[in-house]
Order: sequence, then structure tokens, then C-alpha cells
Amino acid sequence: MAKASYEYLLTYKITVPIYDYTVEFCDRCSPYRPNLPHFPYLSSPRTHDQMVQAARSGMTNIPEGSKQNSLGGYIKLAGVSRGSYEELLKDFLSYARQHQIPIWPKEKSIGEIREIRMIWEILRSNPTLPDSPNFPHLPNLPDQAVNLMITLINQANYLTDKLIKSLEEKHTKEGGFNEKLLKKRLDYRKSF
Repeated sequence: MAKASYEYLLTYKITVPIYDYTVEFCDRCSPYRPNLPHFPYLSSPRTHDQMVQAARSGMTNIPEGSKQNSLGGYIKLAGVSRGSYEELLKDFLSYARQHQIPIWPKEKSIGEIREIRMIWEILRSNPTLPDSPNFPHLPNLPDQAVNLMITLINQANYLTDKLIKSLEEKHTKEGGFNEKLLKKRLDYRKSF
């Protein structure tokens, strides 16, 4: 079966581990999941739900946008994805602040958290992600897990910003869906 065009984008592929890791992270911060390695609790069950929903929104709006008839719709939904990841980033930064977890510079995170390199090996070595990409588990240490998430989200934000800019340039050069429909309508009317 042919893959959808968005599945080839790094912008989309990076969202998959972010979503999976956010679910795992939030479960580890829950008093209701005692069988998992434990992290300090999130501020509330609602925070858990909002973080998971933001990660899901960040992941699902890229495919939804790519299926829009309108390039403007794609740009809008890519912006929703970007906004969801900004919200998720703020949640991880708040968690770090509330639990006195230091935020590492990107270079330290990439150098010390082996999972980042493993994730990028999977993303780059597969044109599209397999159904089970076999990403490494979330690190067991809260400082590594938080800094992994912050790094991945910052990378996703960077890639999404590039996607949005590319879509805006394409829209400027080629026009939008409504413009194309109007041109077809005018061409049709001229034919009579």
C-alpha cells in the first residue's frame, strides 16, 4: 500500500516518538501506574490529559493538514500542530521547574542522552516509519527524560516552522485552492 506524502516528512516522523514518549512520561508521573519506574507526580490528572492531548494534536494535525484541498488549510493545521507543541514544551518546562530538574543545553542533551541519537537513526534510515518503529524506551532518570522531551519538541518546532514557511512560499507562488477554482470558473465561462 502506498504511503501518504506526509509520512516522508521528518516534520511528521519526529512527532511519533514525541507522542509515544509523552504518554509514557505521563504514565510514569501517575500515582495510578505503580508498576512503572516512577517520576515525581504531575500537578494533576488534568495536566496528564492535557499533555497527552497536546502531543496527539501535534502529531495528527500534520496528516490532517496534508489532506486538505486548500493549501491555506494545510498551513493552518501545521500552525495548530506547532501551537500544540509549544503548549507541550511549556508543560515540560513547568514540570522541570516545579521539580528542580535542570534544563540542559541542546549539545549536552544530544551528547548524554543516547536515545536522541537512536531516535534520529530510526527517523533517517527509514523513508517512512514502520508500523512499529522500535524506538528506545524513555530514560528511567527524570532529568534525562525531561531533557529528551524538551530537545525533541524543540526539534519538532524547528521542523514545523520550516514546513510552514515552505507551504507559505508555495502558496505565494502557486496560489490557493479558491484562486484555482475561480480561474477554472472564469475559463469555463469564456468557453461559451
